[in-house]
Amino acid sequence: MKLLAAIDNMVPGQNLAAYVTNVSSIPVLTVDQEKELAERLYYQEDLDAARQLIMSHLRFVVHIAKSYSGYGLPQGDLIQEGNVGLMKAVKRFDPERGVRLVSFAVHWIKAEIHEYILRNWRIVKVATTKAQRKLFFNLRGAKKSLAWLNNDEVNAIAEDLGVDAKVVRQMEGRLSAHDAPFDMGADDDDDSAYQAPANYLEDKRQDPVDLLEQQDWQKKSNDSLMAAMRNLDERSKDILNARWLTEQKSTLHDLADKYGVSAERIRQLEKNAMKKIKVAMQA
Repeated sequence: MKLLAAIDNMVPGQNLAAYVTNVSSIPVLTVDQEKELAERLYYQEDLDAARQLIMSHLRFVVHIAKSYSGYGLPQGDLIQEGNVGLMKAVKRFDPERGVRLVSFAVHWIKAEIHEYILRNWRIVKVATTKAQRKLFFNLRGAKKSLAWLNNDEVNAIAEDLGVDAKVVRQMEGRLSAHDAPFDMGADDDDDSAYQAPANYLEDKRQDPVDLLEQQDWQKKSNDSLMAAMRNLDERSKDILNARWLTEQKSTLHDLADKYGVSAERIRQLEKNAMKKIKVAMQA
């Protein structure tokens, strides 16, 4: 949180072009400058060093975000998510590893952008497992046209990504599908309104008349059951309670031991009690 608080003016606002121009004007660090700043952050927790490292790499985030413009999501949001990944990378960067920050940060930047795309690209998630996520991003790049893949292309992609050809076909279908609004749009006319699911899908479970009828039936059944139970003898009521109306149900042998009779006798008493209950509730 301290690192995040140290970074200001990093969110691309409404004027995206001005933001890109500003970050492009920030000087790129030399190898020695980057190493010095990274060591100050790593060993001294110098937040000003963290700020300089992040600011000098914002142009790199813009470059990566542009490669995901084909998903139809706001470029500013993609950049903002990439900036989050950059900050996470700077926080975890070890200057003793002998690699440049840009090489280390690319994974974190893409990971945040990927997660944002998968959350927002469609109403229904198109990829939930790690294999599906990998296939989702690779398949879009592998498709050379809007046409469906032929069998040879499907098999080649499946072999390259280490998945089954059937999985490739399923993901291609998800990528080709489109979200449909549930309600009709403000500009839809009466001739096209029927296409909106809200106009032809009906959930009868929530019908007020049916719900009221069901509640009345349940209340009447419960009242009839309680009235019928009151007319039974104490032993029969106890057997039915123990066998049917408690969470920890008793066995025939448990009740046989309790009343000093055989399990068969308990079964007969239970059967007779159930008959009386049935007759009373049908009256």
